[in-house]
Amino acid sequence: MNCLIKPPVKKNTIPIDLKLHNDIRAVERARFAHQVAEKRRLIKQYKMERERQQKLEEQEEIKRLRKELIPKAQLMPYFDRPFVPRRSEKQPTVPREQKFCIPRHKTIRCCRMSCNDMSGPSQLQHLPSSVEKTEALYKNRGLQ
Repeated sequence: MNCLIKPPVKKNTIPIDLKLHNDIRAVERARFAHQVAEKRRLIKQYKMERERQQKLEEQEEIKRLRKELIPKAQLMPYFDRPFVPRRSEKQPTVPREQKFCIPRHKTIRCCRMSCNDMSGPSQLQHLPSSVEKTEALYKNRGLQ
């Protein structure tokens, strides 16, 4: 019986605490979400405070305007001193002659004549018609 020796008992293994990336990321995300919620709450509180201040300022301004804009009677004018208008000290304006010239960019392309070139109605009769222009083009090209 001496031969049967009991093998040594192993100690129980202690599991290592695993830190997964998902767990770390979840904690960071929760912290970030908390910060964002805090900022939004502060912004909302700031807006509410600003609106309240603006409302108070508007009410104060309305009160001030109501006090200032009380209708008051105007004084009666004095009729014992009649109004005598005085002559103006400014020089009268000198009239300028109008220019009835058509600007160059508004003239018709086939009739590029300035108002100085047109001295009378006889000038208008010498304007070439479109038929005369095409005939002249054919002559220049030798197509006739």
